Amino acid sequence: MNPRELYRSKLVDAREAVAAIGSGMNLAMGMAVAEPPALLEALAQRVEKAALSDLRLWYFHSLELAARTVLKPELLGRVRPHCMFLSKVERDLVSKLGADAIEFVPVAFSQSSQLLTERVELDACITCVSPMDRNGWFTFGTSNDYTSTAARSARRLIVEVNPAMPRVFGDSLLHVSEVDAIVEHAAALPEITCGQPSDAELAIARTIADMIDDRACIQTGIGTLPMAVCALLEDRKDLGIHTELFTPALARLIQCGAVTNKAKTTYPGRSVFTFAMGDRAFYDFIDDNPSIHSLPVQVVNDPRHIAKNDNVVSINGTLQVDLGGACNSEHLLGRQYSGSGGQLDFVRGAAASRGGKSIIACESTARGGEVSRIVPSLTGPVTTPRNDTHIIVTEFGWADLKGKSLHQRAEALIGLAHPKFRAELERALGEPALLRDGQR
Repeated sequence: MNPRELYRSKLVDAREAVAAIGSGMNLAMGMAVAEPPALLEALAQRVEKAALSDLRLWYFHSLELAARTVLKPELLGRVRPHCMFLSKVERDLVSKLGADAIEFVPVAFSQSSQLLTERVELDACITCVSPMDRNGWFTFGTSNDYTSTAARSARRLIVEVNPAMPRVFGDSLLHVSEVDAIVEHAAALPEITCGQPSDAELAIARTIADMIDDRACIQTGIGTLPMAVCALLEDRKDLGIHTELFTPALARLIQCGAVTNKAKTTYPGRSVFTFAMGDRAFYDFIDDNPSIHSLPVQVVNDPRHIAKNDNVVSINGTLQVDLGGACNSEHLLGRQYSGSGGQLDFVRGAAASRGGKSIIACESTARGGEVSRIVPSLTGPVTTPRNDTHIIVTEFGWADLKGKSLHQRAEALIGLAHPKFRAELERALGEPALLRDGQR
């Protein structure tokens, strides 16, 4: 059977496709932009009709589409979300229904594929893919991450073909022979945009940008701070990209010529990522672009693989830093706020890279300046241990913690706190901190 005939033989509508998903099953869902609209709507309808119960849904990062379908509050109980990274969707559910609404599963992003293949018996996987080519190949588009692995380990794979999904190069191919059911559905992809950075973020961005030299290989996330950092790097030469999340801010560095990937050891000439989010112009940019290279998360986020490139600079955010340098980047106000994601993966990858730098940034205060983010001790879990923390940046400067004693670290970090909290932090330290410019 040729690819087109095979495709037609597996083509069904969304209701028929999800009919094979039964109660008590483990279902993996494509994350973020790869959430499949028609399949999720059909699945939600089955749950609403009480045709499904105890459906264990496994995923990493959800968007509004999931909130309108399978993660509607009235469906929880029959749908049990096993979430590895909380977004606004899950935070809203927890606020309405309590912490028991979500089964939060702590895991590093690099280990999510292994968890879903070795610890969970996946009955099915649903995801959005780009249209098939004449030889029978789809691509995973914006979301390779754990999805490409889960798709092949699940007993049943159902794909939603969306012409809006970009066709992406790299280890992103999926053959029609690997698929059990195909649904066609044209829909606009979710678009993620950022606001304007604050004055504090602009100050932090300038500090970080000054640390990034020509030929550096960078990783950063999404948001106003990473956007501000990237905007200051447009005069650099021969930058490289090896990042878990690919964004419009990074794409602009390619378009302006600052990124060439010439200096990279792995995949020279190509920008490596595992999932992508942005706007329509960004999706058009990565579509059929051979310089954009998608790989599974267990490769992209493997610290050993990251470290093969020289001069890796990882840029991540945090919610709290204690006086020893440990970072809580996922827990806020007594609740799980997000997840560990790939922060520690890239902190360790950058540390093992020749000439590498791991940068963790945050504004010095939260809640409109009422709360210090530099604290005597964390109020949540440790996302990045103090042994791994390298450079901390706030709007008041930066501190390199490597090689410093606990007391020296505390002194340096107090210098990065907002001035109105420094005396309180000094008292917590047990003796007056001797702040010197060289320790900042």
